[in-house]
Amino acid sequence: MAGVAGALLLAACSSISGQYPRNTPLLPDAAIRLTPSTAVSLEQVAVVAGAATVLYLVYDPLAPNWKIEERALSGDTYTLSMRAKSFRTGGDGESLQILKRRALALQRERGYTSYRILDYSEGVESSTPFTHRFSEGTVQLVRADSTPVQP
Repeated sequence: MAGVAGALLLAACSSISGQYPRNTPLLPDAAIRLTPSTAVSLEQVAVVAGAATVLYLVYDPLAPNWKIEERALSGDTYTLSMRAKSFRTGGDGESLQILKRRALALQRERGYTSYRILDYSEGVESSTPFTHRFSEGTVQLVRADSTPVQP
């Protein structure tokens, strides 16, 4: 949607000619008649399109709810740090599921038989102007012949 708006703006810029600054508005004083008694001005259409573009860019509904950073502590131990995006609908309780899903993927990619979650925490990070949920876990990949970790 933002690409279409940008293309329209570029097309509009190439067709503007004359002396500037003008005393007339850039958008003509016209309206789109929706029904015999209802019309929408081009100014209203432009404002709604601009607001929708800004809302889409801020909210970004197609982006994942969580950003994951993975760091290897050793050959078989990883720390997964996750941070939720600012604006989302739901997904507050899914960080443990994401941790387990990524641990399972690491297990399969590296040829291990299992994994153990050594540490897990989650909370809210207060920052200006928005707060963010965060989660962090440490995962150890386990082979079939491994002995349990002693506390």
